[in-house]
This record gives sequence, C-alpha cells and structure tokens, in this order.
Amino acid sequence: MKRMFLVLLTLAVVAVLLAAAASRPADDAARAIDAGKLPDGYRDWRLISVAREEGDLDDIRAVLGNDIAINAYRDRTRPFPDGTIIARLAWSFDSSEENNKTFGRRQSWVAGHPKNGLQFMVKDSKKYASTGGWGYSQFDDGKPLTDRAALQSCFDCHQAVKHTERDFVFTHYAP
Repeated sequence: MKRMFLVLLTLAVVAVLLAAAASRPADDAARAIDAGKLPDGYRDWRLISVAREEGDLDDIRAVLGNDIAINAYRDRTRPFPDGTIIARLAWSFDSSEENNKTFGRRQSWVAGHPKNGLQFMVKDSKKYASTGGWGYSQFDDGKPLTDRAALQSCFDCHQAVKHTERDFVFTHYAP
C-alpha cells in the first residue's frame, strides 16, 4: 500500500513537472513580448492560416501560433487557454512578373516586402482582463510599438468577434 502511494505520488510529481516544462516556452515568449522584444523562435511556430486583406491594410498575411494555440485550435477549445500566443506576419501582395512570364499571363501573386508590422496576441485572462483576456503588441522593424492608442485600436477592432466561439480571434484554423 505504501509502495503504491509512492508510485502514485511520483507520477503526480512527474506530471506537474512536465506540465510546467511545457508551459515555459509560452511563458518565455510572453515575457519577451511584454518586455518589447521579439520572442525566440516565433517564426518556427505552426501555421494557423493565411489571409488576404484588401482596403487600407492591402496585405497578405500568415497567422502562426505557439503550441498552446495550435492545440486549442485543433481541440476547438474556447475560450483560448492562458498561454496562447498568436502571431500575424504581413507582406505586400505583389504580382510575380517572373512567374507570370512562365504562365504566359498575369496570375501569380507572392508575398513582397514586410508590411503593417508584426503583431502578437497573448492570452492572459487575469493580466489583460480589461481587453477580453488578450494583450496586443506590434513590432515595426523589430521595435515595439508603444503608442497606447494604436494598441487599444487592436482590441477595439477585435471586439467584433468577442463572442465565446471566437474569443476575440478573427482567424479560423485551416487544417
């Protein structure tokens, strides 16, 4: 009986340690973003989806997520759990003259120069309670945007999708 208790206790401790280790990269990334630094390895996060925005934004974008975000998308967990980080990278939407020559007509579009900053959403329901549980940040040429009004406009826009099944996130997962 005592041996069984020790085995169960050991398994419980290992489970807690593994869970803590799994959350460390998300915590490290969130701390970096909060400190005005780009998180290490964010370009290696998994693809959630791509999008084309017209109008004032006029870009093509990739939306990436850390492991917590990807798991929440795949499991359809809403609201997103704390530790979720979603990144949005955007580029100009350019016609590829080189590819069009190959096809013999104008049909190929590619990502051009970086555009509209690199943006992050970080889920921390306590820290960012006043903005739906999400912290918003933007980096232009690697430097953090510090204009509070501009960052507040992120939340103002995301309120359009505040309902529970979206949790302030525009992007749907593209499996």
